[in-house]
Amino acid sequence: MQPSDECPCGVGAAFGRCCLARHRGENQPTTAEELMRARYSAYAVGDLDYVWRTWHPRTRPDPLAPTDGLTWTGLEIVDTLDGQPGDQTGEVEFRARFRQGRQPGTLHERSRFTVRAGRWFYVAGDIFD
Repeated sequence: MQPSDECPCGVGAAFGRCCLARHRGENQPTTAEELMRARYSAYAVGDLDYVWRTWHPRTRPDPLAPTDGLTWTGLEIVDTLDGQPGDQTGEVEFRARFRQGRQPGTLHERSRFTVRAGRWFYVAGDIFD
């Protein structure tokens, strides 16, 4: 993906001025939704290091590995609860569309986030069927 391409997170900005800057550590998300979008974008472009670094140390798994044949194709934010500047926790419900091989699918999750050392981190999520 080129910096001038539209960012996968869906806000309509160029990748280089949106989530790529977050992936490189040039600016930090100020809300839980911004972190959710940046993490989705990292999955979409294969930057699993960013996903791992923004996972709360208490709940993060061993180093992540890509899923063969999985392509993320779109993100829809369904709902947010708290997660604004000044909040310590927040939740973001989303639907992330993907294709695995030729089969389309949707991941529907309500993610929980917390602030640690002044930065937002993903804690865990509940997946809906």
